[in-house]
Amino acid sequence: MKKNIIFLAIVTLGLTSSLLYATSGKKVFETYCWGCHHQTAVAFGPPFEEIASKRSAEEIKAMITDPASVSKIFGYKRNAMPSFQLSDDNLTVITEYILSYKPESNITTESNSTLEVNKTIIEETNSNVASLLKELK
Repeated sequence: MKKNIIFLAIVTLGLTSSLLYATSGKKVFETYCWGCHHQTAVAFGPPFEEIASKRSAEEIKAMITDPASVSKIFGYKRNAMPSFQLSDDNLTVITEYILSYKPESNITTESNSTLEVNKTIIEETNSNVASLLKELK
């Protein structure tokens, strides 16, 4: 019984900290980013959905802390983003918040449709080969 209570307390603490973590990322977004970025729509800057689909966590963190240098590395002709001096915790939560908008991969859908087409082609080919083999016998 005591083990169950401890386990439940640990799970509850983990869920609570996860929710606080996500809320903190949203709070950092609302404080520093919302004026230029929106989660899924284009504003002055690109939406988080676009950023998350193109950039790693390290690239996002670097762009937040030193956008002028990172913009040059990425080959952008100009940079309008100011640098932000965030605590490590705030930098981590905003990065994770941005990455939470990464779109689901279409690879599965494309793979499934490609597999269906290939399956049909293989089945037709096998049927044609089987017919041809019968004719040759």
